[in-house]
Amino acid sequence: GPSLSPFNAWIFLKGLETLNLRMRAHCANAQALADWLEQQEGIEKVHYAGLKSHPQHALAQRQMSGFGAVVSFEVKGGKEGAWRFIDATRLISITANLGDSKTTITHPGTTSHGRLSPQEREAAGIRDSLIRVAVGLEDVADLKADLARGLAAL
Repeated sequence: GPSLSPFNAWIFLKGLETLNLRMRAHCANAQALADWLEQQEGIEKVHYAGLKSHPQHALAQRQMSGFGAVVSFEVKGGKEGAWRFIDATRLISITANLGDSKTTITHPGTTSHGRLSPQEREAAGIRDSLIRVAVGLEDVADLKADLARGLAAL
């Protein structure tokens, strides 16, 4: 089977050495953004297991030491509102990728779940107003300011 070159293996190991620290920062930033988003006027719903409002929050508390770095939320205005929000961000990169040190934002209905029919997306809970943010390591105040630009565009 395939194997890594010695240099690539070394780079991989260097990344693993700081994974715990990075994940703590990812999770802390995601929690802060989820808490903040839940209080914003243009947001209909926030999906993040770290929120007390999440239906499986108690289970997540028992099973996890952190709640992850992905925050999903629904904005007012449907698909058009979601894209206005996404297009207004400047710091956050618009991409379908996850797991970077930089925060990314995407519209699951037209990216990861774009091949599903509208009925299949709805059954899976992927509404047209849903936005997914993979929270990175930037200063959380900068991330909030960028998301506030999105909210102002609604």
